[in-house]
Order: sequence, then structure tokens, then C-alpha cells
Amino acid sequence: MITHFQYKPLFENKNIPGWKFSFYYKNRHYTGNYHQSGTIEWLALNPQDEDRQTLSKQIHELMLYHVYDI
Repeated sequence: MITHFQYKPLFENKNIPGWKFSFYYKNRHYTGNYHQSGTIEWLALNPQDEDRQTLSKQIHELMLYHVYDI
């Protein structure tokens, strides 16, 4: 389960889409960039293959809820 999920704009000009995010999963801190296309760019620590798909789906759902307000 993802905990302490946070995001903020990637650019100072908030009209340009893109967001930085961070969260904890299995006691590890993950960071990345979420692009308008839904592409996730993992920074520093890349999730293991078995977790990457699950985490990507959860991040996408969180971003849709928080950013796009669907």
C-alpha cells in the first residue's frame, strides 16, 4: 500500500503539465515525475519489476483523482 503520497507541479509555470511525486511503499521512499501523457519517470529508486506495474496503476489513479479531478 502506498503511504504519504505527495505531488507538486514539475514546472514553475503551472500551466505546463507535469508533476513531481513521492511516496513510501514497503518502507522505501520513491520519487518520480508524472508526465501529462501518463508516463512515469522513476527517480533515484526504481521499483522492482513485480511492484512496478501495481505502483504505476495506483499512481495513475491518484493523479487522475487529485490533478484531473475525475
